[in-house]
Amino acid sequence: MAKPLKTALIYDFDGTLARGNMQEVTFIPSVGMEKGAFWEEAERLTRDADGDGILMYMQLMLNHARANKAPITRALLRDHGQDVKLFDGLRSDLTGEGWFDRINAVGAKYGLEIEHYIISAGLEEMIDGCPIRPEFRHVFASKFVYDDQGVAIWPAVGVNYTTKTQYLFRINKGVLNHWEHEKINRFMADDDRPVPFERMIFLGDGDTDVPTMKMMHTKGGFSIAVYDPRNSERDQQKIYGLISEDRVNFVAAADYRAGSALDLIVKGLIGRIAITSGTMPDGV
Repeated sequence: MAKPLKTALIYDFDGTLARGNMQEVTFIPSVGMEKGAFWEEAERLTRDADGDGILMYMQLMLNHARANKAPITRALLRDHGQDVKLFDGLRSDLTGEGWFDRINAVGAKYGLEIEHYIISAGLEEMIDGCPIRPEFRHVFASKFVYDDQGVAIWPAVGVNYTTKTQYLFRINKGVLNHWEHEKINRFMADDDRPVPFERMIFLGDGDTDVPTMKMMHTKGGFSIAVYDPRNSERDQQKIYGLISEDRVNFVAAADYRAGSALDLIVKGLIGRIAITSGTMPDGV
C-alpha cells in the first residue's frame, strides 16, 4: 500500500478557531484594563514609535504585568490560554467526534495524511494552554524570551500579517522552526518538498490573513475566509468581498460541526486533493 501523502490544514487562531483575541479573555482583565483601552493604548504606542503593532502589544503586556507586580511566565500564559472561546464543533463532545477526528478520518479514507498547523499573531504560550493544542503538528506564533527565572523579558518572535507568509514555505519545506533560514532559501525540487502548496488548505478570518490567503490561492493551494456567525452583516459582507477580489476560494461561518458549510467545503477540498494527487481509492 502506498504511503499516505501529507496534506496540511493551516489555521489562523484569533477569529478563526476562537472568538476575539486570546489576550482579551482573562489576561487583559488580570492587569486591571478593559480590552478597548488596552488595544487603543497599543495602537497609540505603535504610531508614536512607528513600530510593529505585534511587538508593541507584547511590550505593553510586559509593562502592565510589571506594573501590577505580576510578571509574565510561560505557566501564567498557558493558564490564560485554557479559557479561550473555541468555536462550535472543534472539540469532541457527547454527540460525536470533533473536527480533527472527522477531518483526519476523511483524509485517511482518501489516502492522505492530514497534518494541522497554526500560523498566528497571537501568543504561542497561550495556544500551548488551549484544549485543542495536541491536535497540531506545529504552532508558528508570536512568543516571548525568558530570563533564568522563567520570567518573560522581551518579544522573541512577532508574527504579523506579512511575515505569516514565510511560514507557508516552512511547512512546504518541512522547516518547523523560526530561526533556520539557510534551508528555506536553498533550492528544493517540488517533488522533495514534504507538503506541496497544492496539498495545503488555509483558514483565516480577515485583513491580517489576506496576504497569506492570496499567496495560498496563487500557489495552487486553497484558502477559506471564515467569519464569526455572531458578527454583523457588514462584517460578513467584508469577508465575502475577498471572493470578488479573487483573494480566497471560499467563505463560510466558523462553524466546525458536522454538516456545516465549512465542514462540507473542507471535506470537498480534501477529496479534490486526493483526486488530483491520485490517491482517491476506486469506488469512493
